[in-house]
Amino acid sequence: MSDNFELSAELRTDMGKGASRRLRREQKVPGIMYGGAAGPTSLTFVHKDVAKSLENEAFYSHILTVNVNGKPEKAVLKDLQRHPYKPFIMHLDLQRVNEIDKIHMHVPLHFKGEDIAPGVKLRGGIVNHLMNSIDIHCLAKDLPEYIEVDVSALNVGESLHLSDLALPAGVEIPGLEAGSEHDLPVVAVALPRAAVEAEETAPAAEAAAAPESGAGKAGE
Repeated sequence: MSDNFELSAELRTDMGKGASRRLRREQKVPGIMYGGAAGPTSLTFVHKDVAKSLENEAFYSHILTVNVNGKPEKAVLKDLQRHPYKPFIMHLDLQRVNEIDKIHMHVPLHFKGEDIAPGVKLRGGIVNHLMNSIDIHCLAKDLPEYIEVDVSALNVGESLHLSDLALPAGVEIPGLEAGSEHDLPVVAVALPRAAVEAEETAPAAEAAAAPESGAGKAGE
């Protein structure tokens, strides 16, 4: 993980909905950081700094450096609340981590090889992303920015499941050991609906156009 994300925060002492509304009017974001040996800490962030960081997908699955009144702490983003219709971040939840902590995180999937998959290139199929991110379990030091999904070998009617993903060293997908019913599909290649309908109607059209068997010649 080459990106280094830092956020500056101030300790927050005023609590309650009224205090949170005042902070948001001042273009600040209330938040909380919890986990590790320390207790939960209420924080305040500058909205424009948080918004700029969130423009980078990697921010969501990186270990962040949170400078609290100048003192750095390592954390990951666990939850984010946005305003339902305004471009405004309402609250941040952060979890403290260190390199020996095992953490659960949601990381994005990056798909590659779609344009050369036989089902797409040779048969005109389309790639259906059934998941765009997955839950993983790993040490904080092994946290990947994303999981790559190679679909270059898929033909029409074929799919990849969670167990087919090539995971980085030290990364696990929780639940797979519980049985095949948890091995959910991630991506599949299928024909477009119009092509499927054409394939289904073609035999019927051919049968209707063919001459009836045993029909006699004229005059017989």
